[in-house]
Amino acid sequence: MYNSNHSITDVETDDVESEVGESTYSRPLLIKRVNVTSQIALVGAKICPVESLDYEIPENELVNEDWRLRRKIQVFQYVLLKWAFALIIGVSTGLVGIFNNIAVENIAGFKLLLTTELMLKHRYYKAFMTYAGCNLGLATLAAALCAFIAPAAAGSGIPEVKAYLNGVDAYSILAPSTLFVKIFGSIFGVAAGFVVGKEGPMVHTGSCIASLIGQGGSRKYGLTWRWLRYFKNDRDRRDLITCGAAAGVAAAFRAPVGGVLFALEEAASWWRSALLWRTFFTTAVVAIVLRGFIDFCSTGSCGLFGQGGLIMYDISAAKVVYSVPDILAVILLGVIGGLLGSLYNYLVDKVLRTYSIINEKGAVVKIVLVIMISLLTSICSYGLPWLATCVPCPDNVSTSCPNTDVSGNYKSFQCPPGHYNDLASLFLNTNDDAIRNLLSTNTAKEFHISSLLIFFGAVYFLGIITYGIAVPSGLFIPVILAGSCYGRLVGRLFEPVSKLDNGLFSLLGAASFLGGTMRMTVSLCVILLELTNDLLVLPLIMLVLLISKTMGDMFNQGVYDQIVKLKGLPYIKAHPEHYMKHLVARDVVTGPLITFSSVEMVGNIIHALRSTGHNGFPVIDEPPFSDAPELCGLVLRSHLLVLLKGKFFSRDKVLARNETLRNIAELDFAKGGSGKGLKLEDLDIKEEEMDMHVDLHPIVNTSPYAVAETMSLAKAAVLFRELGLRHMCVVPKSRGRPPVVGILTRHDFLPEHILGLYPHVRYRK
Repeated sequence: MYNSNHSITDVETDDVESEVGESTYSRPLLIKRVNVTSQIALVGAKICPVESLDYEIPENELVNEDWRLRRKIQVFQYVLLKWAFALIIGVSTGLVGIFNNIAVENIAGFKLLLTTELMLKHRYYKAFMTYAGCNLGLATLAAALCAFIAPAAAGSGIPEVKAYLNGVDAYSILAPSTLFVKIFGSIFGVAAGFVVGKEGPMVHTGSCIASLIGQGGSRKYGLTWRWLRYFKNDRDRRDLITCGAAAGVAAAFRAPVGGVLFALEEAASWWRSALLWRTFFTTAVVAIVLRGFIDFCSTGSCGLFGQGGLIMYDISAAKVVYSVPDILAVILLGVIGGLLGSLYNYLVDKVLRTYSIINEKGAVVKIVLVIMISLLTSICSYGLPWLATCVPCPDNVSTSCPNTDVSGNYKSFQCPPGHYNDLASLFLNTNDDAIRNLLSTNTAKEFHISSLLIFFGAVYFLGIITYGIAVPSGLFIPVILAGSCYGRLVGRLFEPVSKLDNGLFSLLGAASFLGGTMRMTVSLCVILLELTNDLLVLPLIMLVLLISKTMGDMFNQGVYDQIVKLKGLPYIKAHPEHYMKHLVARDVVTGPLITFSSVEMVGNIIHALRSTGHNGFPVIDEPPFSDAPELCGLVLRSHLLVLLKGKFFSRDKVLARNETLRNIAELDFAKGGSGKGLKLEDLDIKEEEMDMHVDLHPIVNTSPYAVAETMSLAKAAVLFRELGLRHMCVVPKSRGRPPVVGILTRHDFLPEHILGLYPHVRYRK
């Protein structure tokens, strides 16, 4: 029968909220528990209102029967469809990447060309009004899309994708509306001159495409395809979204191998060899699509596109020969990158906390904030080059000087014929072209030290205050811009003793700042190598990344980890907190425990579903169905709703598994897309049916993951994360007690919950 250790009071939780039971076994605790009944609402069940994902495939009679009846041709179709999905994701993400770059290059190119023409006519005020007006219009469009259509599209989206692959289903982060705003908002935001990149949003875009394909489209927007509705479970969708995230990196940087390693190192919390092959195939498809369109656009068929966006930052012409002074310079760059990166993360965290308060005041306030940052960015981009002096054009350059085209070095700006403005060459360009100018080789004297200092300060400051406004914005490009700037600056300072080209110093500076902010090593190393097409700098990049990451880790976390925490997403880290070693599983189990008998009354199930928000319920086999009470397994709320909707009831408490298996199919339990599943309100249970019984055996997961109550909490946390679980049963250590002590969910492993129960345990060594 329906069982509860306590009466069901106000322990209501959302889909991920803590589904736990109170232990009846007492022992001396390490730390005195503090008022658990009052703390649970604050530190346990109410930490975060988002849902968890069911990555575990339940092993119940229904699923086993479905696999037994599945023919070889159906298994072949399943495997073939996996690879077909990977192909579709790769092609779609590659096409979106090309579209983004063509749009940004043409919109930004038209704006810069119009500004340059007015500058050549000495109409400086009109040039500024045109430049600032275009930026303001584009920024307002991007902000309006985010504020009114899809607020979840703001920011880079990498923290949300990272949380999803950890098992967190944050609301609408992969919705079709988010995909639409992510694409067009990113185009408008980057073209508006903000110090942001489209690389982070491309990761989110690829994930959204994979989610849309995996769930067969969207019923809400009328985009449904029956032949794609095959993977109606979170586990297969997780694999597809991992492929989409890798494809996004490949499309942003033309780095297919780097995309795979990014998904492995940063995005995914769970990995396997079969997923590695499909992810690699997806990024290879992206690379082929990009290569084909780049060759097509090189003929001039894509408007102003051609010299920006996806073209590699080729520094292979630089001579890579280094000595002891060069190694010392690289070490210095690593230290600087770690220090500046940790400071950058600290300031971004403070700005995001401030913006979160401002953005809560409504859509109009969000747009006003974007307008203010846009005006400030335009003033800096147009005004600061006036501080630079005009420099005579060098004699031995392969490009035109001064340059009056859309992109390139040696911008004329306000300078007389035969001179150029080095600061304008950085500010009045797209971000990609500015990086290309900083990474250019054999241009040691192109930028003054004062100009590099001004540009670094402006980009560092603007990058911090821009991230967090209501536009899709990535962190890769601002970090690469600032890092390559101070890298070239260090190269200028080491010119008397160094043999390395200034372009190589810029690359190493970008690597150091990336390592100091994002705390990645392998994937960043490969991405930079694929970007620059120079394998000889591999040892230097490895060294600078290791040093900068080590320095940054001494002060704070990586920027994406900080943002995940700031957004309140219940993310489980790869390494448990040190104080978890001093606690065991039963120490964080809190009441009440809700269990069902294997043949349960309909009324008891309805009452439990109405009174709680739990998504997993232990099922106990009792006599006459077993010799003694024993744990039969775990049943999900969603499966209970489907079973109740089918009304497979009986008057007597008897087994009815055969009838249930004949009248219900495994596909009936498939998860709907974007959280569109069956709800309790959809059931039509009559009053006379409440006293009837329903056999739960066909839908019970008979092999749930369970741990002994004395297992170390740190060990349980590692097991929970690496297996991608949603529920973990805690079973008693001794006999003669109830067969299950409680259930652990991800919220029970969060520091807020644990430190709420044991506030002093953090100080134990």
